[in-house]
Amino acid sequence: MNFDKKYLLSALSFAMIGLLLGIFMGISGDHTQFVTHAHILLVGFVVSFIYSVIHKLWLGGPKSAVATTQFFLHHVSALVMFVALYLMFGKIVPQEQAGPILGIASLGVFGGMLLMMTMVVRSKPMA
Repeated sequence: MNFDKKYLLSALSFAMIGLLLGIFMGISGDHTQFVTHAHILLVGFVVSFIYSVIHKLWLGGPKSAVATTQFFLHHVSALVMFVALYLMFGKIVPQEQAGPILGIASLGVFGGMLLMMTMVVRSKPMA
C-alpha cells in the first residue's frame, strides 16, 4: 500500500474518532475534551489528509526510509499527543506530568512536518 492511501485511511480513522468524541461531548453536555477533539481533527485528520494529497500529487508514493520515518514519526507523535491531552483534560493525569509529554509529542509532529517538507523540496517533478 502506498503512503498516499495509508495517510488517507489514517486521516479518515482520525476523523471518525474526532467526530465520535464530538458527538459524545454533545450528548453528555460535557465539553472538557474540546481541545483533544480539535487536535484529533486538525493534527490527525486534516494534516494526515494533506500528507495523503502531497504523496499522491507530488511525491508519487516514495518507498524511501525518509518517507517511512516521517509516516511513523507523525503517527506515533500524534497518538501520544491525543492520549496525553485526553488524560490531562480528563483530569486523570496532572498538567505537570502531561506537559512534558505533550511538548515532546508536539516536537515529533513538527519533525514529521520538517521531513515532509524535505521530501517535497527534494522531489522531482512528476510527469
